[in-house]
Amino acid sequence: MRQLTGVISDRGSKYAVSGGPAQDRAGVDAFLKELKKDKKFAKATHNTWAMLMADGTPLKGDDGESGAGMVIVRMLERAGLTDHVIVVTRWYGGKHLGGDRFRHVQDCVTAYLDDLQA
Repeated sequence: MRQLTGVISDRGSKYAVSGGPAQDRAGVDAFLKELKKDKKFAKATHNTWAMLMADGTPLKGDDGESGAGMVIVRMLERAGLTDHVIVVTRWYGGKHLGGDRFRHVQDCVTAYLDDLQA
């Protein structure tokens, strides 16, 4: 499991991004279970995730952050990354971020993809 914590902090909300190999929904569920063994991630407001299966089928979960899973799917499609789940975690800081939350999801995924290439 690859993790980048403290990627973004905005108006009290904090973001982290995690990822690793997964080939199907069972793999995603196992990854999320492993991630949430860390109480900090289990108590997060949102653990939004997405992956592309090898055949191009997208899987996603918004976890209450409507539309964020599709943002991750689109970025995975552009990167051509399959059989890999990416989870963007947000701890809500008390202030609504509006559309900025989607930019933050994009920034987290970009940071993760850049780290993966390094």
